[in-house]
Amino acid sequence: MTISDGLIKAAKGLSEEVGKLKFGEPVQYIYNPLEYAWKPHERYLKRFGNSSKRVVFMGMNPGPWGMSQTGVPFGEIAAVKDWMGIEETVDIPQREHPKRPIQGFQCQKSEVSGRRLWGLFAEQFESAEEFFEEHFVLNYCPLVFMEESSRNRTPDKLPASENKPLFSLCNQHLRECVELLDPEWIVGIGGFAQARAKDALEDLEIKRGKVLHPSPASPAANRGWSQAALKQLLAQEIWKS
Repeated sequence: MTISDGLIKAAKGLSEEVGKLKFGEPVQYIYNPLEYAWKPHERYLKRFGNSSKRVVFMGMNPGPWGMSQTGVPFGEIAAVKDWMGIEETVDIPQREHPKRPIQGFQCQKSEVSGRRLWGLFAEQFESAEEFFEEHFVLNYCPLVFMEESSRNRTPDKLPASENKPLFSLCNQHLRECVELLDPEWIVGIGGFAQARAKDALEDLEIKRGKVLHPSPASPAANRGWSQAALKQLLAQEIWKS
């Protein structure tokens, strides 16, 4: 079995298992891009997850205009389509919120976090292929949670009775990915991801880093995320100047 085959098997297993979980109020809608956007996600794993990596970046969960649309972590349309060269058909969730339609690669909205993250990588590397030689990007949790208003509810806001079984499955999946990719570094994109990586990989020999989350909800990120993140990566010696 190749590394990408292992990642595909792990992603399918995670998707199936989280699909069995139940979530209560105020969550009304749940999107699982590993189901309806499986084609581009599988393409991403096959194309860029086919070798061991030095650094794995990990985010929290899919954004409404990123991975929710493209099946690729932080999957800003232009970055996935133009930089990575991935464009596949995307279905729709079983229950779709009218304010959060899934339009796949036809979506006109921009995922700011993804634009910032992949923008930094595109600035520092000549091509996606060069970046992915040593790096990979994944999300900790594959699910999107929405309230009736369409407000996003992040996994850390779920009650313990719901996040405990979810985090157990996500921990297991992360460990499988790390064992396959054999990275020197796991880098949390934001504090939540950093904490979850520490919990899931506590007994493994791996360096742990963190970068500021590129979300527009973060005032610090809005003051020049790319420069701040680059400074953090250099300071931790994840990247060399």
